[in-house]
Amino acid sequence: MKTKINSLEKMILVSIGFTMSLLFIRILFTKELTYGFFPWNTILAVVPLLFSRKLTDKDEWNKYTIGLISGWLLFFPNAPYIITDLFHFSKDPGVPYWFDLVLVVSGTWNGMLLGFVSLMQVERFLLKKLSVKWTGLIIALCILLCGYGIYLGRYLRYNSWDILTNPFELLSAIGNHILSPFANSRIWAFTIVFSMMFGIIYFTLKQLVAYMVLEKGKYNE
Repeated sequence: MKTKINSLEKMILVSIGFTMSLLFIRILFTKELTYGFFPWNTILAVVPLLFSRKLTDKDEWNKYTIGLISGWLLFFPNAPYIITDLFHFSKDPGVPYWFDLVLVVSGTWNGMLLGFVSLMQVERFLLKKLSVKWTGLIIALCILLCGYGIYLGRYLRYNSWDILTNPFELLSAIGNHILSPFANSRIWAFTIVFSMMFGIIYFTLKQLVAYMVLEKGKYNE
């Protein structure tokens, strides 16, 4: 079981700590709990990473790894979901405008970063057993499901654990969205557009990492 924290995870902790410090200062200064939802949302965003990091030293398909991937997929939308917290950003005379801007943007970045890293870890595991083509298709599907999950959470107020606590209502809503796509065009528009944005950033970051590795190799020649 992987327990040692690597350098990337340390930077994630630094990033989260920075946001929480800003939030603490804000609460201390204003005596208000504005943006008090960030700690809980961040905890939920960390959950998929906890599942995916356990896959990093696994090589085989079995009940355990399938369970890890299932748990990861269930909670995966909670990470990039935080970007929708930008909706709560507004000018508050109690603190400088720039302070809240940095607080909210850093909080949403944490969610996106946690989502990107966990998705990369899952992709790395899939590549051990599947071709690049099939892995790419599965990753694209996961991103699409993520976009849909974010809509369910932001607008319909469903949570990841509703699959256990409220399965019939949740499955009924999903079935209606699938069977009546044109009547639910706004849902699918959000899903597709958000998934495209997330996918573009994700694959750009992957290309950036590959580019940096290539450049490093050139310097070492």
